[in-house]
Amino acid sequence: MKARFLLPLIASMGACGDAALQERPPAAETPAPAAPQRMEEARLALDTLPDARESRPPNFILIFVDDLGYGDLSGFGHPTIRTPNLDRMAAQGVRLTSFYVGSPACTPSRAALLTGRYPSRSGMHHVLGPESQTGLPASEITLAEALGSAGYHTAIIGKWHLGGTPGFFPTDHGFDSFFGLLYSNDMMPPWVQTERPLELWRDTDPVEHPVDQTTLTKRYTEEAVSLIRQWGEEPFFLYLAHSMPHVPLHASESFRGSSAAGTYGDVIEELDWSAGEILAVLEEEGLSDRTLVVFTSDNGPWSEMPERMFGEDIVKPWDAGTVGPFRGTKHSTYEGGLRVPFVAWWPGRIPPGRTSSAVATAMDVFPTFLAYAGLALRTERRIDGEDIGPLLAAGAPSPHALLFYHRNDHLEAVRDGTWKLRVTRAAEEEPPQWELYDLTHDPYERFNLATDHPDIVARLRDQMAAFADSTGVLTWFQETR
Repeated sequence: MKARFLLPLIASMGACGDAALQERPPAAETPAPAAPQRMEEARLALDTLPDARESRPPNFILIFVDDLGYGDLSGFGHPTIRTPNLDRMAAQGVRLTSFYVGSPACTPSRAALLTGRYPSRSGMHHVLGPESQTGLPASEITLAEALGSAGYHTAIIGKWHLGGTPGFFPTDHGFDSFFGLLYSNDMMPPWVQTERPLELWRDTDPVEHPVDQTTLTKRYTEEAVSLIRQWGEEPFFLYLAHSMPHVPLHASESFRGSSAAGTYGDVIEELDWSAGEILAVLEEEGLSDRTLVVFTSDNGPWSEMPERMFGEDIVKPWDAGTVGPFRGTKHSTYEGGLRVPFVAWWPGRIPPGRTSSAVATAMDVFPTFLAYAGLALRTERRIDGEDIGPLLAAGAPSPHALLFYHRNDHLEAVRDGTWKLRVTRAAEEEPPQWELYDLTHDPYERFNLATDHPDIVARLRDQMAAFADSTGVLTWFQETR
């Protein structure tokens, strides 16, 4: 059993010095040291200071679903999918409408979430496949490591996708236990040509092949409920990273055919049921007033799937969600690729019924959870996330002056609040294409104002160039800047 810690709060996470801004991401091939050494490194990197926000450590549950679009919940505007439990979370908590992930694709988005850093800093630019021999570098400190070092139980249930070989497993990155898939549920024939079987894992051992995907959401939920009951009064961090609604879509028998929105709706409504089961066990165990629950998605919906996904007539083109009013989808740096639903629930701590359009990011989860736990990460590395506790609890403004949009190993856009500058290139020999949008009046990105405001284009281009220089990320205009 882990000892309980009563940990005081620091005033803020603290940014880093100039040396951290010049940091280059370590090589992903570096072998990870053994888990005990990694945990000691994280423990030595934690500071505590007086003036605690909480008299005892709160619990954290992070529900992270796969490929859910901004418009896929009834509380975010879907006309036929019913999500009463997530709607209840929002009614009793806060809903953010300008919440962004770190990348519009699986692996880099998850790296940003768990480290609080843009993926360009960790070198996790691309989606890992079943044969990948690399993963999240050992030098990165995850949220699980930081909280685990302070006496928290830590567990991941669901999809990992940050390394599928020894040294890169979840248990090598601070999680006490793992039950789920090492990568996406489509990474097997006929969709991905690989010799490696898709397997269900427990800790460092495969326990099921072939995987019965029809019961994944149900089994993940049962595992989560069991752990919450087991941990009881001891502080915990539960990362529930559902494999759905990534294709191929699967729902359990009790949800099949139950939604007016077809198979995709069945899957979303089962995920909503899962969230309801989590809230119910917290209430039954008397833990709701000391547990922060966050629900969000890893990126936008995969509405533009490649032809390889349709070969066996299993996956359909309509097996994807909606971005609501926005432009773009998964793998795109238009709003629909990175702007996702966000709901936070904490009775007694987060006032009910609020909606905020303040900009926040998945990288904020790292410093926010640590701040609520009374911890600061003492490190020379740059943490890009900010503590959004004041935003969640009191409606404070966004702590972000700038937000950078990554796609693979390129920086494609920046937002400064009102304005968003986006740059792409259709072909290597063609000049970069600049797009400027006023997201206050045109969140749909319909009207390109780049030629009308060359001064704003120049200012934001310089911000992108400075960020690229500090991280090593590529840009599409590097030859011209």
